[in-house]
Amino acid sequence: MYHMKKASIRDLRYNFKKVERLLKAGEDIEVTKRNKVIARISPARDEQPPLPDFLGRMRKIFGDKMLQTSTAELLSKDRDRF
Repeated sequence: MYHMKKASIRDLRYNFKKVERLLKAGEDIEVTKRNKVIARISPARDEQPPLPDFLGRMRKIFGDKMLQTSTAELLSKDRDRF
């Protein structure tokens, strides 16, 4: 069974170092006010979502056809227009 640690608003205010240590250890913490849970704090995860496969998506749309001009070239031509 899953058990969370509890911390009151007072603990967060005056004993945050203890709460911070628990978070660094990977514990989830329930924040209570007058013995009622008002929030849950969980440690930050270092996992970043994987980036989409932009090159694969571009190949799916355009196939092996290479574009004649790059976006940078189009922008520079547009900026020189005025």
